Amino acid sequence: MKLKVIGGIGTVIVLLITAMFISCQSDDQIEFNRYYSLGNVIYQGHCQNCHGARGEGLRSLIPSLTDASYLKTNKTILACLVKNGVKGKITVKNILFEGEMPPVDLPPIEIAGVLTYINNSFGNKTGTVTARQVELDLNNCRQ
Repeated sequence: MKLKVIGGIGTVIVLLITAMFISCQSDDQIEFNRYYSLGNVIYQGHCQNCHGARGEGLRSLIPSLTDASYLKTNKTILACLVKNGVKGKITVKNILFEGEMPPVDLPPIEIAGVLTYINNSFGNKTGTVTARQVELDLNNCRQ
């Protein structure tokens, strides 16, 4: 009987510590964590098969997602690339890729999640991409 009481108290203590940790996070950190977690799931389901578990791509066939400078330079078109796909030539890490990435029909919140994940994984650290920013960027896509 004492084990159950101790186990129950231990569980309560762990929950309290977890709650304290979460409550100590800023609103920005909580928002980032939500987008990043969602993006991880979206990446695994829609992107990982081609771009790889570590964003490494596939030699000269599929671009890697590890080029932070490409992501920063092209941040306003990344949502368009995800939503509408890519046809033709693209240069990433000084490697020319020519092919096609199919469009992915995702709502802005999921595009924001996957962009937040990509922009903060694989050696990249560029912060949160919000659904509002994705909506603005999608309104400016070249057709």
